[in-house]
Amino acid sequence: MRIASPKMFILLSGLLIGALSALAVHGGNPGNMGLCVACFLRDTSGALGLHRASPLQYIRPEVIGFVWGALLAGFLFKEFRSRGGSAPLVRFVLGMLVMAGALVFLGCPIRATLRLAGGDLNGLTGLAGTAAGALIGALFIKRGFNLGRAAKMPAAAGWVTPLLIAGLLALVLVRPAYIFFSEKGPGAMHLPVLLSLGLGLIVGFLAQRTRMCFTGAWRDLFLSKDSCLALAVLGVLAGAFVLNLSLGQFRIGFAGQPLSHSDHLWNFLGMAVVGLGGVLLGGCPLRQLIRSGEGDADAGATILGLLVGAAIAHNFALASSPAGTTPNGRIAVIISLALASLIGLAFREKVEPARA
Repeated sequence: MRIASPKMFILLSGLLIGALSALAVHGGNPGNMGLCVACFLRDTSGALGLHRASPLQYIRPEVIGFVWGALLAGFLFKEFRSRGGSAPLVRFVLGMLVMAGALVFLGCPIRATLRLAGGDLNGLTGLAGTAAGALIGALFIKRGFNLGRAAKMPAAAGWVTPLLIAGLLALVLVRPAYIFFSEKGPGAMHLPVLLSLGLGLIVGFLAQRTRMCFTGAWRDLFLSKDSCLALAVLGVLAGAFVLNLSLGQFRIGFAGQPLSHSDHLWNFLGMAVVGLGGVLLGGCPLRQLIRSGEGDADAGATILGLLVGAAIAHNFALASSPAGTTPNGRIAVIISLALASLIGLAFREKVEPARA
């Protein structure tokens, strides 16, 4: 007997993930961050010494959990398949562009949703930008955009990213001198390691089973009016909203929100880069981690791009702060939009005209 329909399972999974995100904030993660993949990868990039913004350096165990939760689900449901070769270098570049846009907004689409659930109305601007970028990406797909089909690869290839990610757990447990850990700031705000890891495993497992994607939800609505992934996003919003209210973490407004700014135009455009890049990549940053756990080596290339993008954003003053955006960040958003659009135009398959 079926306990729930697929759509109900997707909605309930979203509700649980949203609630866990609010609980993560209550337990020590930065305000309204919850489970922001862009923020987690940025902190991890800093811990590895790729950037030296000292308040933003911590290997986030949730990232490890996301990948290994997806890996576990993939094996249990026979969906782990080693594959790759679909323009990995292009995916690496798109990953860098997506991270640049995310760090101008100060979060990925998950955090835009969670910021809104915590009362931060700047999340509305971010979500609107994500939707606009996803619409542009959907138009490229309708006109034949394709990075190429991934080919089957030896099983060992699918294990590369999960094993590299697992190595991060050893580093966060041993804390060698060459790994950086923030003593103050957002990087110093986190759950205990094992609790973070367990939380990530649950989210990774559920995200794999539901195909959760915060840019794919918009893409599916625009291309096929399919609302399944949108239900997951709505569930995350509702679950986090209810828990934030219950825990006294909800504060509505634009100003004075944690790790947020109200430079609306650049919030919108930064997240438009994320929406566009996410559609061209076939998934948001969370979806890339999940796909890497399913054996997708191309998703691993995207994750490397996201990590390098975070380093570039902080080393070259592209990333915003609660004080607002930077001149370099605004220039980076325009360049990122242009480059992502160029990729969308360049990688189009020729569509044969219909015969009379």
